[in-house]
Amino acid sequence: MSSTAAPDPSAGAQAAAAQWPLRFQRHRFGGFCFDTWGCSIVYNGFPHGQEDRERQSASAASFGAAYPQRMKAAHLDIANFPGPAEVTWRAKDKSEHRASIDIAAIFADGLVRHEVAREDMAEGVSLNDPEIILEVNDRTINVYMRSMIALKRPRDPANPNSDFRADLVRVFSQTY
Repeated sequence: MSSTAAPDPSAGAQAAAAQWPLRFQRHRFGGFCFDTWGCSIVYNGFPHGQEDRERQSASAASFGAAYPQRMKAAHLDIANFPGPAEVTWRAKDKSEHRASIDIAAIFADGLVRHEVAREDMAEGVSLNDPEIILEVNDRTINVYMRSMIALKRPRDPANPNSDFRADLVRVFSQTY
C-alpha cells in the first residue's frame, strides 16, 4: 500500500520508499545559455548565464549529443519556491527577449519528475533534493528536472555502479 503523506518539512532528504509519488520541498538550480548573446538568468537572487551583451554563448551542438548531461545544478539548498526566474537575452539573430519563468507554477504539485517505476526503487534510501535546470537555447526556454534515484538492482549487471537513474526530464518548453 502506498502512502501519499507529505514529507517532514524539517527533513532535508526523504526516505524514498516511504512516499509515493515522490515529492520535494527543496531543490537545486542551474541556468544555462546556448546560441544567445548577453543571456542573463536570475533565480533566488543569484545570476546564471553570461551577461556580456557582446559575447555569444556556445551552441548546444558544439557540445555534442551529450550536452544535456553536462548541465548540472550548482546552486544548492533552495526552499520551494523563491519566485520566478527572470531571463533576458538576445537570440542568435540578436533579437531581444525577456521572460519570467514561474518555477513555482511549473512544479505546483511538488512532484519529482523521473522515469523510475516504484517497484524498481531501492528501499530505505534517501532521496536528495532534485535539480531544476533552466536552459535558454536561441529562442527557446526549456525547464528540466533531474533526480538521482537508487535502484534495487544495477541497470547493467556487469557494472555494480549502475544502481541508480538520474534522467533529465523536460517539464516545460516555450519558444519566443
